[in-house]
Amino acid sequence: MEHVVLVDEAGRAVGTEPKATVHTTATPLHLAFSAYVFDGRGRLLVTRRAREKPTWPGVWTNSCCGHPAPDEPLHEAVRRRLHHELGIDSSDVGLVLPDFRYHAVMDSGITENEICPVFRVLDDGPQPVPNPEEVDDVEWIDWATFAENVASGYRSVSPWCREQVRQLRRLGPDPAGWPVAPVTALPPAAQRTTR
Repeated sequence: MEHVVLVDEAGRAVGTEPKATVHTTATPLHLAFSAYVFDGRGRLLVTRRAREKPTWPGVWTNSCCGHPAPDEPLHEAVRRRLHHELGIDSSDVGLVLPDFRYHAVMDSGITENEICPVFRVLDDGPQPVPNPEEVDDVEWIDWATFAENVASGYRSVSPWCREQVRQLRRLGPDPAGWPVAPVTALPPAAQRTTR
């Protein structure tokens, strides 16, 4: 059974909860991550979440999201989920938004409440192979076009992706050149998790 790391307002680990039961109408604050995969042409891999997912099913979003297991370094969690969801194996994983946090509520009342550092992944490997339990569809799109379409409201995406794109645009027009933050910039729970 997978567990997520619960955190306090200062980002310190305070326990764990099964992933299967953590998302409710009163979801506790917990640790997660988002990843944005770019190819050598500067295109972003966007994904449509599987329709069976309990949160934001069928919604277009960034390349991959997930939760680190207790005691799992975030960089390793990113690689694990990219492989699981998309068959992508990349070692070029850089932390770009170390303290991103958001809270969002679905029409059903189910809530996301996460400290969710954001990673940029550079990958020119084989084309992704979506896991149908996680991903319904994928699309490669020019980053500048995607960012502008999200900012203008022309393209509908998950609430976390919308806010992340707003912050990522401030890092500059070339994702390959975005500054990478040190692990020490992460919230405490992401530097050292608990069982």
